[in-house]
Amino acid sequence: MSKENPPAGVPQTIDSLSIDCTIFGFQESNLKVLLVKHAEGIIKDRWALPGGWVAYNEHLDDAAYRLLKDLTGVKELFLEQLKAFGEVGRYPGKRVITIGYYALTRPENYQLIPGFTASDARWFSINEIKDLPYDHSEILSFSWQRLKRKVKYAPIGFNLLPEKFTLLQLQELYESILEIKLDKPNFRRKIMKMDLIVSCHQKQQGVSHRAANLYHFDKKVYDQLTEDGFIFEF
Repeated sequence: MSKENPPAGVPQTIDSLSIDCTIFGFQESNLKVLLVKHAEGIIKDRWALPGGWVAYNEHLDDAAYRLLKDLTGVKELFLEQLKAFGEVGRYPGKRVITIGYYALTRPENYQLIPGFTASDARWFSINEIKDLPYDHSEILSFSWQRLKRKVKYAPIGFNLLPEKFTLLQLQELYESILEIKLDKPNFRRKIMKMDLIVSCHQKQQGVSHRAANLYHFDKKVYDQLTEDGFIFEF
């Protein structure tokens, strides 16, 4: 998050209350996280979670959407509030509390446009991310643990996979989130039993290996499982 005073024209902000967003994506068989490089301030040239100050007249959710759009160009996605992070020493020199948000999205849906206090925005494989400033590593870890719990009681692929995907891609998504290797026959049997996915009656195009069947989510079943929940034992 940017910790400097806002540029001219930006609404007056609360210099002790901020937002930080963990945005997950899935690309090249890897769980990824969106980071921004700061162009100014005490963490200039360092990568961090996108975030910044909340304005006095601004709802927390509105601040999260505004900051994410201004810093990365990413908009029109559902942000879920995590919790407040308020360790006394989380920011040097003064008391700052941040509200964490997280979201799941498809990186290919967005052209990243860094702006505001960010000089760059980029997707990073989650296992390659190290040495984040402030307590951003703690926020990222908390967000990841939330996601790990969520995949066991709610479907998550709709927001992370392309519209048409293979069973291998779906399995790799779960493996990258849970950091485990799943038994292929067992995973596929459980997924098919849920009636969550439907065959597209198509195969992959332009691949060097044997083309796999393509599937899509049954939106009605997906929404019902999201509402009712389930227990997915891996």
